[in-house]
Amino acid sequence: MKIKLSILLFMTLIIANSCEKETQCESAKICTLQAVSGLIVNVRLQNSNELETTNVTVIIREGTYTENLVAYPPYQLAFTGAVERKGNYIITATKPGFKTFTSGTIKVEADCCHVIPKVVEVVLQPIAN
Repeated sequence: MKIKLSILLFMTLIIANSCEKETQCESAKICTLQAVSGLIVNVRLQNSNELETTNVTVIIREGTYTENLVAYPPYQLAFTGAVERKGNYIITATKPGFKTFTSGTIKVEADCCHVIPKVVEVVLQPIAN
């Protein structure tokens, strides 16, 4: 009798543990096949509301990982990257005639399916003559 009770208790714990893991990851959720960018960087020049891509370079770094972000005007005016890659990033944006912008650490997290995009607004300041 004690063995049957022990087995029943053990099986209950196993089932409860597996259900808890499924709930944490929403296993019933169906993930899309799209690739999601972890970082979306909007670059503007000081005193302008227009997004700027001409001669702008945006680089992200996490440890030894480096990626040059790309914008595809006229359809895409934001720089995007870190596709399906969570992590802690530093963003550097440059444009000739403007001060280099360097961000603090930006944390990109993920859920069970995709990264959760972070939108970063960058305003480049002109170099004083």
